[in-house]
Amino acid sequence: MYEIYLKRVYSRTMLEDGARVLVDRLWPRGKRRENLSLAEWYRDASPSRTLRNQWHRNEIDDATFARCYRDEISHAEDCLVPLMRWCRQGRLTLLSASRNLEQSHLPILREAILEALYEEDRQADGEEPSSPPCYAAQLSRDCK
Repeated sequence: MYEIYLKRVYSRTMLEDGARVLVDRLWPRGKRRENLSLAEWYRDASPSRTLRNQWHRNEIDDATFARCYRDEISHAEDCLVPLMRWCRQGRLTLLSASRNLEQSHLPILREAILEALYEEDRQADGEEPSSPPCYAAQLSRDCK
């Protein structure tokens, strides 16, 4: 139903990428903004600097990183909302400078986005707004 792809920021831009969102905290080396065809550079969904450094220094294992990163996402209220909006508009491509995307934060982020979308859809089936964007849409309809 939802299409979220993972891609290296150094890979060629393709028309079928849809919305291209860079989700790294640091800007990729050697890349100019105008050459990336980005819809957005969204740092808020990337792992914290501390967590990223611990993982890159092998101070924590992959499972601990995944658990801590999911915890950061769940405690950062509305951090997934912009990515969910892009996803609802069509294909979303999450970009990172990581060499091995499957061993990066991107699969964890994709899973969190999909879970949030499905949860929002499930709640919407009950006719109640489930997220701030939904509440805003309902309020604007009610105020007219």
